[in-house]
Amino acid sequence: MLLEAAGGLIGSAAGVMAYGVRGRSSTLFAPSVYHGSAGRNAIAITFDDGPSESTALLLRVLAEYGVTATFFQCGVHVRRLPDAAREVAAKGHEIGNHTDSHPHLYFKSAAFISREIERAQESIHQITERRPQLFRAPYGVRWFGLRPVQHRLNLLGVMWTAIGRDWKWPSDRVADFLARQARNGAIFCLHDGRGLTAKPDIGVTIEAVRQLIPRLLERGFQFETVSQILCPTK
Repeated sequence: MLLEAAGGLIGSAAGVMAYGVRGRSSTLFAPSVYHGSAGRNAIAITFDDGPSESTALLLRVLAEYGVTATFFQCGVHVRRLPDAAREVAAKGHEIGNHTDSHPHLYFKSAAFISREIERAQESIHQITERRPQLFRAPYGVRWFGLRPVQHRLNLLGVMWTAIGRDWKWPSDRVADFLARQARNGAIFCLHDGRGLTAKPDIGVTIEAVRQLIPRLLERGFQFETVSQILCPTK
Protein backbone atom coordinates (compact mmCIF):
# COMPACT_ATOMS: atom_id res chain seq x y z
CA MET A 1 0.00 0.00 0.00
CA LEU A 2 2.72 2.45 0.99
CA LEU A 3 4.77 1.58 -2.09
CA GLU A 4 1.73 2.05 -4.31
CA ALA A 5 0.96 5.40 -2.70
CA ALA A 6 4.56 6.53 -3.08
CA GLY A 7 4.55 5.46 -6.71
CA GLY A 8 1.37 7.42 -7.30
CA LEU A 9 2.84 10.55 -5.73
CA ILE A 10 6.00 10.24 -7.80
CA GLY A 11 3.95 9.80 -10.95
CA SER A 12 1.84 12.84 -10.13
CA ALA A 13 4.92 14.94 -9.40
CA ALA A 14 6.48 13.86 -12.70
CA GLY A 15 3.31 14.83 -14.53
CA VAL A 16 3.24 18.26 -12.92
CA MET A 17 6.90 18.80 -13.78
CA ALA A 18 6.40 17.73 -17.41
CA TYR A 19 3.48 20.12 -17.73
CA GLY A 20 5.49 22.93 -16.13
CA VAL A 21 8.40 22.41 -18.52
CA ARG A 22 6.53 21.96 -21.80
CA GLY A 23 2.83 22.75 -21.25
CA ARG A 24 1.86 25.64 -23.49
CA SER A 25 -0.43 27.13 -20.82
CA SER A 26 2.01 26.60 -17.96
CA THR A 27 3.14 29.54 -15.85
CA LEU A 28 4.91 27.38 -13.27
CA PHE A 29 8.39 28.73 -13.96
CA ALA A 30 7.53 32.25 -15.17
CA PRO A 31 4.68 34.32 -16.63
CA SER A 32 3.79 33.02 -20.09
CA VAL A 33 1.04 33.21 -22.72
CA TYR A 34 0.12 31.04 -25.70
CA HIS A 35 -2.71 32.97 -27.34
CA GLY A 36 -3.96 36.51 -27.69
CA SER A 37 -7.30 38.25 -27.48
CA ALA A 38 -10.27 36.35 -28.90
CA GLY A 39 -12.14 39.62 -29.35
CA ARG A 40 -11.13 40.15 -32.98
CA ASN A 41 -10.05 37.96 -35.90
CA ALA A 42 -6.33 38.52 -35.69
CA ILE A 43 -3.44 36.05 -35.74
CA ALA A 44 0.23 36.46 -34.83
CA ILE A 45 2.85 34.62 -36.86
CA THR A 46 6.17 34.17 -35.05
CA PHE A 47 9.56 32.99 -36.28
CA ASP A 48 12.22 31.42 -34.06
CA ASP A 49 15.98 30.82 -34.38
CA GLY A 50 16.93 33.72 -36.66
CA PRO A 51 18.08 35.86 -38.16
CA SER A 52 19.47 33.76 -41.00
CA GLU A 53 20.83 34.26 -44.47
CA SER A 54 17.27 33.75 -45.77
CA THR A 55 15.61 36.33 -43.54
CA ALA A 56 15.49 38.85 -46.38
CA LEU A 57 13.48 36.41 -48.54
CA LEU A 58 11.02 35.82 -45.73
CA LEU A 59 10.66 39.56 -45.18
CA ARG A 60 9.81 40.02 -48.86
CA VAL A 61 6.95 37.54 -48.64
CA LEU A 62 5.57 39.27 -45.56
CA ALA A 63 5.89 42.65 -47.27
CA GLU A 64 3.97 41.40 -50.33
CA TYR A 65 0.91 40.99 -48.13
CA GLY A 66 1.57 43.86 -45.71
CA VAL A 67 1.97 41.44 -42.80
CA THR A 68 3.85 42.19 -39.59
CA ALA A 69 5.24 39.34 -37.49
CA THR A 70 7.30 38.66 -34.38
CA PHE A 71 10.83 37.30 -34.69
CA PHE A 72 12.35 35.55 -31.67
CA GLN A 73 16.06 36.00 -32.36
CA CYS A 74 19.16 34.31 -30.96
CA GLY A 75 21.99 36.57 -29.84
CA VAL A 76 24.63 34.54 -31.66
CA HIS A 77 22.81 35.02 -34.97
CA VAL A 78 22.15 38.71 -34.31
CA ARG A 79 25.89 39.23 -33.88
CA ARG A 80 26.68 37.03 -36.89
CA LEU A 81 24.17 38.74 -39.19
CA PRO A 82 23.62 42.24 -37.79
CA ASP A 83 22.28 43.67 -41.06
CA ALA A 84 19.59 40.97 -41.21
CA ALA A 85 18.59 41.67 -37.61
CA ARG A 86 18.40 45.40 -38.31
CA GLU A 87 16.31 44.80 -41.43
CA VAL A 88 13.70 42.93 -39.38
CA ALA A 89 13.39 45.95 -37.10
CA ALA A 90 13.44 48.44 -39.99
CA LYS A 91 10.53 46.65 -41.67
CA GLY A 92 8.38 47.19 -38.58
CA HIS A 93 8.42 43.67 -37.16
CA GLU A 94 8.62 42.89 -33.46
CA ILE A 95 11.77 41.29 -32.05
CA GLY A 96 11.74 38.90 -29.11
CA ASN A 97 14.49 37.18 -27.12
CA HIS A 98 15.22 33.52 -27.94
CA THR A 99 18.36 33.16 -25.75
CA ASP A 100 21.90 33.64 -26.94
CA SER A 101 22.94 30.17 -28.14
CA HIS A 102 19.64 28.25 -28.33
CA PRO A 103 20.32 25.68 -25.58
CA HIS A 104 17.92 23.34 -23.85
CA LEU A 105 17.31 25.08 -20.52
CA TYR A 106 16.33 22.03 -18.49
CA PHE A 107 18.81 20.98 -15.79
CA LYS A 108 20.72 24.24 -16.33
CA SER A 109 21.61 26.51 -13.43
CA ALA A 110 19.85 29.80 -12.81
CA ALA A 111 23.14 31.57 -13.56
CA PHE A 112 23.43 29.84 -16.94
CA ILE A 113 19.84 30.71 -17.88
CA SER A 114 20.37 34.31 -16.79
CA ARG A 115 23.55 34.66 -18.89
CA GLU A 116 21.86 33.22 -21.97
CA ILE A 117 18.92 35.58 -21.83
CA GLU A 118 20.85 38.66 -20.74
CA ARG A 119 23.48 38.29 -23.46
CA ALA A 120 20.83 37.93 -26.15
CA GLN A 121 18.95 40.93 -24.75
CA GLU A 122 22.10 43.03 -24.84
CA SER A 123 23.06 41.99 -28.39
CA ILE A 124 19.58 42.60 -29.78
CA HIS A 125 19.38 46.01 -28.14
CA GLN A 126 22.84 47.12 -29.24
CA ILE A 127 22.44 46.02 -32.86
CA THR A 128 18.76 46.72 -33.58
CA GLU A 129 18.09 49.44 -31.00
CA ARG A 130 15.08 47.38 -29.91
CA ARG A 131 14.76 46.14 -26.35
CA PRO A 132 12.72 42.92 -26.42
CA GLN A 133 9.75 42.60 -24.11
CA LEU A 134 8.95 39.02 -25.11
CA PHE A 135 10.87 35.79 -24.54
CA ARG A 136 10.49 32.34 -26.03
CA ALA A 137 12.47 29.45 -24.59
CA PRO A 138 14.24 27.23 -27.13
CA TYR A 139 12.16 24.13 -27.86
CA GLY A 140 9.47 25.62 -25.61
CA VAL A 141 11.30 24.23 -22.57
CA ARG A 142 11.09 26.29 -19.37
CA TRP A 143 13.06 25.68 -16.16
CA PHE A 144 13.86 26.93 -12.67
CA GLY A 145 15.57 30.32 -12.77
CA LEU A 146 13.44 31.82 -15.53
CA ARG A 147 11.15 33.85 -13.29
CA PRO A 148 13.79 36.18 -11.77
CA VAL A 149 15.52 36.95 -15.08
CA GLN A 150 12.23 37.53 -16.89
CA HIS A 151 11.17 39.85 -14.07
CA ARG A 152 14.50 41.68 -14.07
CA LEU A 153 14.42 42.24 -17.85
CA ASN A 154 10.65 42.85 -18.00
CA LEU A 155 10.13 39.88 -20.35
CA LEU A 156 6.88 38.00 -20.89
CA GLY A 157 7.19 34.37 -21.92
CA VAL A 158 5.45 33.36 -25.15
CA MET A 159 4.54 29.84 -26.19
CA TRP A 160 2.22 29.12 -29.14
CA THR A 161 -1.28 28.06 -30.05
CA ALA A 162 0.09 25.87 -32.86
CA ILE A 163 3.55 25.02 -34.17
CA GLY A 164 4.03 24.35 -37.88
CA ARG A 165 6.86 21.76 -37.70
CA ASP A 166 8.45 23.46 -40.68
CA TRP A 167 11.75 21.71 -39.92
CA LYS A 168 10.06 18.35 -40.57
CA TRP A 169 6.94 18.65 -42.74
CA PRO A 170 6.62 19.79 -46.40
CA SER A 171 5.29 23.28 -46.99
CA ASP A 172 1.81 22.15 -48.09
CA ARG A 173 1.32 20.20 -44.86
CA VAL A 174 2.57 23.09 -42.74
CA ALA A 175 0.21 25.55 -44.41
CA ASP A 176 -2.77 23.17 -44.25
CA PHE A 177 -2.19 22.40 -40.58
CA LEU A 178 -1.93 26.04 -39.53
CA ALA A 179 -4.94 26.99 -41.64
CA ARG A 180 -6.97 24.43 -39.70
CA GLN A 181 -5.70 25.85 -36.41
CA ALA A 182 -6.57 29.44 -37.30
CA ARG A 183 -8.81 31.14 -34.78
CA ASN A 184 -9.07 34.55 -33.15
CA GLY A 185 -5.97 35.28 -31.09
CA ALA A 186 -3.91 32.33 -32.36
CA ILE A 187 -0.12 32.54 -32.08
CA PHE A 188 1.64 30.43 -34.73
CA CYS A 189 5.25 29.26 -34.38
CA LEU A 190 7.49 28.84 -37.44
CA HIS A 191 11.25 29.16 -37.88
CA ASP A 192 13.57 31.72 -39.45
CA GLY A 193 16.53 29.40 -38.86
CA ARG A 194 17.43 25.94 -37.67
CA GLY A 195 19.01 26.21 -34.23
CA LEU A 196 22.64 27.27 -34.57
CA THR A 197 22.99 26.15 -38.20
CA ALA A 198 24.62 28.70 -40.50
CA LYS A 199 22.97 29.18 -43.90
CA PRO A 200 19.95 27.02 -43.00
CA ASP A 201 17.49 25.95 -45.67
CA ILE A 202 14.19 27.56 -44.69
CA GLY A 203 12.58 27.14 -48.11
CA VAL A 204 9.76 25.12 -46.57
CA THR A 205 8.99 27.95 -44.16
CA ILE A 206 8.98 30.60 -46.87
CA GLU A 207 6.72 28.59 -49.17
CA ALA A 208 4.36 27.68 -46.30
CA VAL A 209 4.01 31.36 -45.38
CA ARG A 210 3.42 32.24 -49.02
CA GLN A 211 0.55 29.72 -49.12
CA LEU A 212 -0.90 30.41 -45.68
CA ILE A 213 -1.21 34.19 -45.60
CA PRO A 214 -3.59 34.69 -48.58
CA ARG A 215 -5.78 31.82 -47.37
CA LEU A 216 -6.22 33.43 -43.97
CA LEU A 217 -6.69 36.91 -45.41
CA GLU A 218 -9.53 35.54 -47.55
CA ARG A 219 -11.14 34.22 -44.35
CA GLY A 220 -11.09 37.69 -42.84
CA PHE A 221 -8.10 37.35 -40.50
CA GLN A 222 -5.61 40.14 -40.01
CA PHE A 223 -2.03 39.73 -38.84
CA GLU A 224 -0.50 41.40 -35.80
CA THR A 225 2.60 41.19 -33.66
CA VAL A 226 2.38 39.22 -30.43
CA SER A 227 2.30 42.41 -28.37
CA GLN A 228 -0.61 43.71 -30.44
CA ILE A 229 -2.58 40.48 -30.30
CA LEU A 230 -2.34 40.38 -26.49
CA CYS A 231 -4.26 43.63 -26.21
CA PRO A 232 -8.04 43.23 -25.88
CA THR A 233 -8.63 46.26 -28.14
CA LYS A 234 -6.41 48.03 -30.67
